[in-house]
Parts: sequence; C-alpha cells; structure tokens
Amino acid sequence: MLTALAFICTLGLLVTVHEYGHFQVAKWCGVKVLKFSIGFGRPLWSKKIGLDQTEFVLAAIPLGGFVKMLDEREFEQEASAQVHYSEAQLKRAFNRQTVAKRIAIVIAGPTANLLLAIILYSLLFMMGVVGLKPTLGKVVDSSPAASAKFIAGETIQKVNGKEVATWQELGWILLNESLKNTPVEVQAINSRQEIQLHQLILSSITLDHASKDPLSLLGLTIHQPKIPARIGEVINNSPADLAGFKANDLVLWVGDTNTEVKVWEDFVEAIRQHPNAPLDILVLRGANKVKLTVRPESVIENGRTIGRIGAAFSMDKSAIDEIFVTTHYSLVESILKGTEKTWDTAMFSLKMLARMVTGQASWQSISGPVTIANYAGQSAHMGIKVFIGFLALISISMGVLNLLPIPVLDGGHLMYYMVEILTGKPVSESVMRAGQKIGFSMLGFMMIIAFYNDINRWITG
Repeated sequence: MLTALAFICTLGLLVTVHEYGHFQVAKWCGVKVLKFSIGFGRPLWSKKIGLDQTEFVLAAIPLGGFVKMLDEREFEQEASAQVHYSEAQLKRAFNRQTVAKRIAIVIAGPTANLLLAIILYSLLFMMGVVGLKPTLGKVVDSSPAASAKFIAGETIQKVNGKEVATWQELGWILLNESLKNTPVEVQAINSRQEIQLHQLILSSITLDHASKDPLSLLGLTIHQPKIPARIGEVINNSPADLAGFKANDLVLWVGDTNTEVKVWEDFVEAIRQHPNAPLDILVLRGANKVKLTVRPESVIENGRTIGRIGAAFSMDKSAIDEIFVTTHYSLVESILKGTEKTWDTAMFSLKMLARMVTGQASWQSISGPVTIANYAGQSAHMGIKVFIGFLALISISMGVLNLLPIPVLDGGHLMYYMVEILTGKPVSESVMRAGQKIGFSMLGFMMIIAFYNDINRWITG
C-alpha cells in the first residue's frame, strides 16, 4: 500500500508541477487555456474555474497530463468551431503568439521540473545531509585503487579540487568524472594527518548496468568499525521476531559447528549463507544464555540468493560518530548546492543518453513505471529525506526527457520553433504530422525497452 501511495504521490506531484509550468506561462503570455488535465482517460473529477472558464480535470490513468490551449489549427477538422470564439479571443490563440512566447510556454514544463528539483535538494541541504564518512577500508589487491597507492584508513577530501563530504558523494563524483575518460587527482589525509595525492584511473567504471557500484569497481571499500553483534531493532513478523530475538541480545555463536561471532559482520555473513535453512543461534540475554533457531528468508540480491532475518544492529554514539557525518548548510549555500546538484545530475543524464545512442552505454539503464514504483516505495520506507531525494531525481529525469528533440515531446516542439526562427516561417503541417508519427514510434520503442528492463529486474531481483 505504501509503494502504491508513494508511486501515485510521485507521479501526481511531478506531472502537476510540469503541467502547471506550461499553464502559468501560457497565462502570463495571454494565451487562453481550455483544459488542465492531470492523468488521461475517463475524468474522475472536473470543474471550470476562472474568467476563462478553464476546465480542471483529474483523470483515471495517472501516467501523465496535458494543458490544452486555444489553437486555430484544431479548427480544420470542425469548420463551425471558429464561430464560438470572437476575434478578441482568437488573438489569444497559441498559434498566433510570437515565437518567443511559444518557446517560453513549451520550455516552462521541463523548467518547472528542474526548479522543483532545486527546491527539493535545497531543502535537503538545509535539513542536513547525513552520510558515511569517506574513509577507506581494505583496498582490493590488483585494483585501480591499489595501483594509485591508496591505503586503508585514508579519508578522501577532494576529487579534482572538488570537496567530498560523504562516501555517497564520492561515488557520484567519480561516476560523473568517469565520462571524461581522464584520470582524476584524489586528495586524501591519512591517520597521521598527512596529505596524500593519488592519480586514479577510472577506466574500470563501466556503465553497462545502473546497479554497479563505481567505488567497488575501483577497488575502494568503506571503513567499517568493529561493531558488536548486538541486536538493536527487530522487525515485526520477521524471521528474527518469529524466532524470539529481542533487542539487546548479544549473538555469541552461530550454527551446529559453534562458529564464534566476534562482530556484526560475522553474524550477517552466517545468515546470508543459510537462505531458507534452519540455523541455531546462541545469544546472551542479560546474564543468561539463550538458544534460538531461526530460518532466514530467501531473497535475491545482485543475482545471488541470500538469507535475511529482519534484524538490525545496535550501535552506540561513539561508533555512530566514527562512521557518519552530518553537514548543514545555510539558506544561500543550500540553494547554490541544490542548483549545482540539479545541474550535475541533468548533465550526467544527457551524457548517459548520448552514450546509449552511440552504443557506449547499455540501454539497461532505462527504467519504466515498475522500477519507479519500486524505488518510490523503498525510498518512502527509508524516510522523508530519502523520499525527497528520490522526488528530486525523478523530477530531473522528467525535465531532461521532455527537452529531448523528439517530436511530440516539448523538445520536439522547441526544435520546430528553432527551425521557424532560422527559416522565417512555421514548419508545415505535413512535416509536423510526419514528425508526430516518428515521435510516437520513438517513444514506443523506449517504452518497450523500459518495460523489458522492468520485467527483467523483477525476475532477476
């Protein structure tokens, strides 16, 4: 239910913002708006509002929307339609507006999505960005990181002069830099507070699949403190709950072979190796030792079947401070950071699309509504901050997609207007009809790929 609600909220908000951008700029330009629809198909609710009696509609299929403006080109199919409008009203028709006004109205939708992303990211930066400290754990042998002479315990500070605050930000920056096909200079500080400079080659970062972690491809792992195998939270009705685990239980031994558990990672690895198989666990509860039997549920992770019991570890404040960092920004700093984040993400999306067209990146990165719904549900479960970040990312994707020079999209109309500026006359109706067929074909092809990727991800986990 939460996944469904999160998906509807995501599409509803982003489509409404997009269409409102078209609507508001059209009003500012003096164009008469006939209908503002969120969704397609059968209307669930409609009402005419304002001096222009614009019809606002909420339709049954929440996979898009549209703003219908007065346009004389639609009168061709109905000869009597024009008599319903006075000459004063016809002056407000979309087709009679200057090229500059038509361009402003067309790009207003994608621009509204990008502005929403800036607002959402700015809000996140003001709330405080929580992330893992970019401190290195074990460096994988014979990896690009090993060749660059990284050592465990170093904390990454800058990449090509750009400040790095969190481990997640480090991954994003390196992924973005990998598109340039040039080495990067990474500044780090070691445990003796000495500055170290590393030349890191990023050629091992491949973009064949969106789920690949660029840091692991480089041989970089995050520092993990020695966390005791003490149970913190137990999810209701999970295998751990059904087996009788309680908060503050300290795991001592796992399995028939009495494998000693020294840290939380030992316990996690033992659980992962026993999907859907009973496993004996010895825990210390207060002063008493209690034997429990749990059957980890079977889940698929990166194509591998693993076990999971639905329990989290307990961590004291010192351990939390060792691995997590929270960065707060002022209002001005947040807006600047939000704008920069939106720009970087939009540019990265365009570069990825260009690589897909040229065959340098896999089409597996394209996602459809199933994947979006899945991520919407996951992000909603993880908290409001994660969900806000997800909304910003999808809003950028919607804005960038609609600016592509594909007929029937906003970018396609923008392309027509650029031609009109260069030639001094509008694109002919026959060319626009042909372009519309091509545009629908291209969108259909992309939707087939998106649904195929969705189904493939669902089957393989």
